[in-house]
Amino acid sequence: MEDATDDVNQAIAGELQLMDPHVRASRHRAAQLLDPEFVEVGGSGRRWTYEAMLAELPEHPGSSVDGVRYEPSEISGVRLAPGLVHLTFETTLGERRTRHSSIWRLRDRATGWRMYYHQATRVPLGVD
Repeated sequence: MEDATDDVNQAIAGELQLMDPHVRASRHRAAQLLDPEFVEVGGSGRRWTYEAMLAELPEHPGSSVDGVRYEPSEISGVRLAPGLVHLTFETTLGERRTRHSSIWRLRDRATGWRMYYHQATRVPLGVD
């Protein structure tokens, strides 16, 4: 039986890689971490698809090695089923704080864990 903790740790590792400016700036590296059926509902409310995200990610905040970087906190996860992990966490990017929820899935060991769904919600100033 696969270890649930190991699955969660692998999903967390993938999530942290997606916050790395070098990965965000590389379509090839980001594509290895996003599921082909990826969907995101961003903090702005915009719906992103796999192709749209890969096309625009290098221009997003947090994608420049010389700019502000994502600072994650309170990252935790749970295995929902074999090959399916749900993560929750917060990030700060400069002055902006955001809460996140993502689902990672493992289709096969050859391609590894990939982000299937992501939801971001901006936290207004003064909200705990």
